[in-house]
Amino acid sequence: MAAIPFDPIRANLARVNGSDSAADASSSAPQMHRIRTVRRLQNVSLRTAARRLGMSIRHVRIQENESSDLKLSELYQWQALLDVPIDELLVEPTLPLSRPVSERARLVRVMKTAMAILEAASNPQLVCLAERLVDQLIELMPELREVGPWHAIGRRRAAEELGRVAEHCYSEDSFDLSSSDAAE
Repeated sequence: MAAIPFDPIRANLARVNGSDSAADASSSAPQMHRIRTVRRLQNVSLRTAARRLGMSIRHVRIQENESSDLKLSELYQWQALLDVPIDELLVEPTLPLSRPVSERARLVRVMKTAMAILEAASNPQLVCLAERLVDQLIELMPELREVGPWHAIGRRRAAEELGRVAEHCYSEDSFDLSSSDAAE
């Protein structure tokens, strides 16, 4: 009798996905996302997901099938529901990007960094250096003209936390009420 090696990672993935055997975890269809796995790890039920997404349980099951190709808007709905970064839902492709696409992605990242340096620079020499770098990048790839700096990264507020606007005291004079609002 031949022994089958036990793979604890695949077995755990199969358990989280609801499969009865580790063989079910590896299907022939390409895995596009990990929505079902993340939903189960977040302890969100199918019924709750369906209610919050405004769709039937059947449709939720179809969307969370790992081989289903979802629209970006649907992925963002799932991301908001599960409150995780979008890259946690996606599966890394097995094939690398083509050379032109990967070069463009690298140039976009460099441009975002250069724009962030330019935005934060207070020293005139650093401003000059960042402007020169931005100009050279635009010369290489003119469509980079529309690229902005990296967004500020921070943690999300919990529901009970107040935003920064709540830290300030505002008077009634600081709000611009139009005449139509005052009449009501």
